[in-house]
Amino acid sequence: MGLHTWLPDAMEGPTPVSALIHAATMVTAGIFLIARCSPLFEYAPTALTVVTFFGAMTAFFAASTGLVQNDLKRVIAYSTCSQLGYMAFACGLSNYSVGIFHLMNHGFFKALLFLSAGAVIHAISDEQDMRRMGGLVQLIPFTYCMMLIGSLALMGFPFLTGFYSKDVIIEVAYAKYNVSGHFAHWFGCMAAFFTAFYSFRLVYLTFLAKPNGLKGVIGHAHEVPLVMGIPLIILAFGSIFLGYLTRDMIVGIGTDFWQHSIFILPQNNLFIESEFIPVYVKLIPTVFSFSGAILAIILNHYYAKFLYQSSLTNSGLLIYSFLNKKWYFDKLYNEYLNKPLVSFGYFISFRGLDKGLVEILGPYGVVSSFVPLTKKISKFQTGYIYHYAFIMLIGIVLLLTTIKLWSIIQAYIFLDNRLLFIYGTILLFFFTSLQKTN
Repeated sequence: MGLHTWLPDAMEGPTPVSALIHAATMVTAGIFLIARCSPLFEYAPTALTVVTFFGAMTAFFAASTGLVQNDLKRVIAYSTCSQLGYMAFACGLSNYSVGIFHLMNHGFFKALLFLSAGAVIHAISDEQDMRRMGGLVQLIPFTYCMMLIGSLALMGFPFLTGFYSKDVIIEVAYAKYNVSGHFAHWFGCMAAFFTAFYSFRLVYLTFLAKPNGLKGVIGHAHEVPLVMGIPLIILAFGSIFLGYLTRDMIVGIGTDFWQHSIFILPQNNLFIESEFIPVYVKLIPTVFSFSGAILAIILNHYYAKFLYQSSLTNSGLLIYSFLNKKWYFDKLYNEYLNKPLVSFGYFISFRGLDKGLVEILGPYGVVSSFVPLTKKISKFQTGYIYHYAFIMLIGIVLLLTTIKLWSIIQAYIFLDNRLLFIYGTILLFFFTSLQKTN
């Protein structure tokens, strides 16, 4: 949160590139770095607290923003930002192995979602607005199944891959038993609710709603070829079974999977406490996820007109605009950061320094100053002896005066070798301005 604006914008590229960026590379590099730097973080509790708070706020902020996005890929991009928040506050709670576990699991179902979104966009003539889709479940059922599996894994549906890492993150947050832990726990639960809501809103608007697109576009929708379908099947397999197959190997007290690559202080190890928290606390994220999914289907199927009318009221429009415009982060950056920096770069750096000071003191300034100066000096070359004698006489007088009154000149005119450069610069500016005036 705060440095997130590049993330949803990165989905503008080709869908396979988006799948790589959001699932496996740049997004998750920071989490890997925090885990590898665990010895540093363990002895910096304030840094861990900051990571926890920012991670929890990122999870909540990005999930709430994804609620009202209409671009198919942008919804998935904000879900990446939200899941990144989960990984961050897991590391902030000293559960680095759980954060990396969710990183690995998330890579499978997020790549599946992005490639499935690419399959949908490919099927309907590069259309990305979910409001112009609908009814695709009968036309591209295979893609629908892949998207549904990815969405279920993302929301933490029981016994799918996302369930085994996402719920553990929320449980260890509760087991921290301090302000940062409970903050992360409840923000994580609310983010789980929002995640399920926008995931099934995406599924409903894209596949289950009445067709809203152009007849020619929807009518020519086609299933993906085999070369595009095989990666989806592989990723779907990982999204279903990977969490169950690897959970005991990667997370927990008894595993030696990490050996010495992760360091946790004994007082920060929360796995034992997380096993003994009340059952109803463990069920909270699952209940929130199911509630969000069911509410998304009900509202979009039965109360779509009510949602539209609510968004036209003053309060509804305010909330919708706030979330749809991404909490106005882009406007804030453009108005208060980008615009002043661009103005400084143009008026001060470019016009004032590059085109002004550098050119005046550089070769251009030297040429433009000394050429007219030499022209003025050349006028003294008249060819008359009495002119030359007068100039020599004036020069001798000035030289003798300077020698005799050197101490007085130093005291009152501040003649110092260190100031010669400044005097020379002033003279240069003077002659340049004189030339421009003439």
